[in-house]
Amino acid sequence: MEWPLRWDLLTRYRLIEIVAQWEGRLTTNHLVNSFGIGRQQASKDINSYLTDIAPDNLVYDKYLKGYKPAKNFKPKLTTGTADEYLHVLSRNKDITHTFEGLDLGFANTEILQVPLRRIDPPILRALVQAAREHKRVELGYISMKSAVEEERIIVPHTLVCTPMRWHVRAYCEKHRDYRDFVLSRFRGTPEIIDNSEHTVEQDELWNTFINIQIKPDGRLGEMQQDIIARDFDMTDGCLTVKTRAPLVEYMLRAFNIDPRKLEMVPEAQQIVVANYKEIEPFLF
Repeated sequence: MEWPLRWDLLTRYRLIEIVAQWEGRLTTNHLVNSFGIGRQQASKDINSYLTDIAPDNLVYDKYLKGYKPAKNFKPKLTTGTADEYLHVLSRNKDITHTFEGLDLGFANTEILQVPLRRIDPPILRALVQAAREHKRVELGYISMKSAVEEERIIVPHTLVCTPMRWHVRAYCEKHRDYRDFVLSRFRGTPEIIDNSEHTVEQDELWNTFINIQIKPDGRLGEMQQDIIARDFDMTDGCLTVKTRAPLVEYMLRAFNIDPRKLEMVPEAQQIVVANYKEIEPFLF
C-alpha cells in the first residue's frame, strides 16, 4: 500500500469500512451515490481495499447482494466507533436536505437538525484569514450585555464548534484579554489590519486542560446507575472528559448538565459532575 493515500481514495476506503461495520452490508451503490463515481470505479475501490488495505475484512454474501464484515473484521483506516457512522449519516443528511431527491444509499435514519445561526460568509472568511496569518481584524460586534453594535479589534486564533453554535476564540483589544465571540453576532464589513503579537500560545486559559469527571446521579438505584455507566462507557462508574478550560461550560451543555442544580427527578438528571469544585473556576 502506498502512503500517504490520495485524499479522495482514503475517504472512499473509510466509507467502505464504516458502512460494512455498522450497516453489515456494503454495496457499490454506497460509493456511487456518495461520491458520484461510476459503478465500475466503485467495484474497483472495494477490490483494491481488499487487496491493499485489509484482505480479510470483507466477504461477499450473494443473499445480501453485497459485502458483509468478516468474523475477524478489524478497522484499518477508522477507529471502529459508532460515532464515525453517525457522522456519515449526519453529513449525508445535510447533503440530501440541500439536494432533494438525492439518494445516497442510507435509509431508515432520521437526524434532528438544529436550526443554524446566521453567519455571513465575508465575516467568516476574514476571521479564518486573520487566524491563519496572525492578523488583527476590525469589525462590528453585538454582545448580550450591551445589545449595541460596537467596533471591535480582535486577533482570532481558533474557531470552535459546539452543539448549538460556532464561536471564535480571540484576543480582544478592548478588554485586553482572550475571549469568546459568537460568530452570528458580528456585523458590518470586516477589515483585516496588520500583524499582532497576541498568539494562541499566549492564551493561557486556552492552553490549560481540565478533566471533567461525570458519574451517574447517586439518587438512582444501583441497577439504574449501572445502565448509565454502560451508556457512557464509564470506568469504575466514572467518565473523565478532558477539555480546554474555556470549553468546560460548553462541554457540560453538550451533556445537558447544569452543575449548579439538580433536576427534581433523578431519571431526568441521570448524570452529574463529580468534581464540581475543580471545574467551578472555569464556569461562566
